[in-house]
Parts: sequence; structure tokens; C-alpha cells
Amino acid sequence: MNVMRTLPQRGLPTVGAWCFLDSFGPDRVAMSVLPHPHCGLQTVTWPLEGAVRHRDSVGSDVVVRPGELNIMTAGHGISHSEFSVLPATTESGSSSLVAEIPVSRGLQLWVALPEEHRHRAPSFEQVRDLPVATGPGYTATVMVGEFAGQRSPATMFSPIVGADIVGTGRLELPLRPDFEHAVLVLDGGVAIDGQDIGAGPLAYLGAGRTSLAVDAQPETRFMLLGGEPFGEDLLMWWNFVGRTHEEVEKAREEWEAEGCSTTMLPPPRALASSTATDPMPAPKPDESRLPRFRESSSGPARAAELYSRLFARCSATSRGTPKTGSCRRIRTSVMPCSASADVNASCKRGTFIPSPLPRMTGPFRPSWRVA
Repeated sequence: MNVMRTLPQRGLPTVGAWCFLDSFGPDRVAMSVLPHPHCGLQTVTWPLEGAVRHRDSVGSDVVVRPGELNIMTAGHGISHSEFSVLPATTESGSSSLVAEIPVSRGLQLWVALPEEHRHRAPSFEQVRDLPVATGPGYTATVMVGEFAGQRSPATMFSPIVGADIVGTGRLELPLRPDFEHAVLVLDGGVAIDGQDIGAGPLAYLGAGRTSLAVDAQPETRFMLLGGEPFGEDLLMWWNFVGRTHEEVEKAREEWEAEGCSTTMLPPPRALASSTATDPMPAPKPDESRLPRFRESSSGPARAAELYSRLFARCSATSRGTPKTGSCRRIRTSVMPCSASADVNASCKRGTFIPSPLPRMTGPFRPSWRVA
């Protein structure tokens, strides 16, 4: 499956509390994301095509479809898996039936939890009835936060906004000046501040805007993401969001110690491209790319660069062995709009300080850090 990662990246580790953004597909590939842990973040799953079955260690077992939103709050620790929902007659191993695999396309985002909430108990919610805001030339589904007078019921823990907007022609979108914002075009194209932006790159808008003028091609679809600038330093390693090397090391040790003597999540029933239920192995750290950085004028940007390179490596593995044809192609890109002048100068929080870690081995248990 093709994946484009636009957060985090060189010079832009966060937009508000948004700290991770993957756009996957469209591909006729059966998604098979094996069980894996998270802590210190919220996952936001927004499917555009195809259905995904989500199961986690707090007992959730739901299918999310386009127009529906999954919010998983990892808190101090949770584990989950995600698999494409396939037709009952589809056998992913049969080339004659591959055309029956539905198209998968969507967005996977993470939101960093602030200090006062990052150790809370894990939880999960699905929102199926999201509010819709309308304005001249556009319709916006408000995923999280508030936009154009409509507020999403999704539980979030920092000032934030996320909206899926479809529009044509000249659009005037209301913004909060205390938020920084970014735009991700999904289909079509827009022009902002005289700059043409097509599907794929992330257009960083900076903060201080009360509105956004957009010239949209017919039926252009784009995401508006934003939030209050995140004022805490972050350390992100694999699926963990922490503050220090020691925190991430502890999470690794707990996961490794607890997982070796228990069973995995139950196998998916005719929903996955594989019957394998072993947990996803962690990528082996490349110590040559993970020096420890101290606070300095160049350290944060350099650390973010190395972190992006690490995540660009193929990590689709099973029992440590790459699965043929399943490795992800990941590109990072940035398109700062002219009003922001200098992305690096606008991004002074969210410092990434990757550190070498011993190899993470062994499975984790479904009850990992739930209690």
C-alpha cells in the first residue's frame, strides 16, 4: 500500500497538537496492521474509501466506514489492530479474485496528548454522526474541534480543529488567529496566497489568520488541520509519544516483559489478508541515524529530519522478515504558504530528540497498560 507521510517532517514536527499524518491509498490492498502498542497520543482514523475493522485492548471491536470517525486515546498505554473488511468470497492469496478486494484509502493521524492528560486511562470512541458546516461554495464535515459554528462531539484534550472540506471556486474559511493551520489537498487543487497546491503536499499556513481565502478547482476536497501551537517538547519513537528517552525506554521494557507469556488478540474472522495474529515487530533502531540531540538552534530541526528518515524505512514486517510486496513507499513533503515566510522560524515547539534504543523484541499482551 502506498503511504505518503507529511507529519512529522524536517522543520515541521507538529501543527497544533497534530504530530503525525499518513495518507494511504488508493490501492486494492487488504490492509493488515498487526497488533501494536501506543502511548501518549490519540489516534484519529478517517477512512475515505473502504471499511476498516478496529480492535483494541480495552475491548473495542468496531468497523469504521467513510464519514465515520475513530478516536483512540492511548493515554498511558493501549494496543490495537486494524484490518480491511473484505467480501466474504475474497481470498487475498488468489490472484483471480484480487479485483474483488475493495479500494482502501484514508488518513491516519495522531494527536499528542498534553502533560495533564497523557497518563490518563486509555479509551476508545467512534463518532458516526458528525456535524456539517456550510458556507458559500463549500461543505465541511467537522471531524474534531469547532469550525464555522459547528462543533464535533469527538473527545479531544487540547484546542484543535480538523475538517474535511469540499468546495468549488472562491472560498472564505473562518480561522482562529490563535491557531496555526495547515491544508492537505486530497482531490483537485487549490490556490492560497497565489500559490498552487495540488494533492499530496502539506501546505503550512502559520498562525495569526482570522480567515483563509482559497481558490478551489471544481469539487476539490481538502483537509483543514489546526490547533493552538503545542508548547511541550516531544520525543516520538515508533508508536510512542513521550517526553524523555527514559519514558520511551520504560514503555519498551514493559511491553517486552509483559508480552512474552500471553496470547494475542483473537484472529480476525474473514477480514484480513492474512490469518497471522502475531504482533507487529518494532523496527530495529539504526544507531547511526539516532544520535542524542541537546537543545540548540540546529538540534530540533536536525532531530526532526533524522526522525523522518527513520520512519521512511520500510517497517512492514512479520516476525522480523519483510513481507514481499507489502513494504510502504513513504514520501515527506512540505509546501509552506507565502504568508508563513519561514517554516523553521514558525515551528519552535515539538522538539524531537531520538535516542538509540536496544532492539525491541517479543510480542505484547492485549492488556498492555490498560489497567
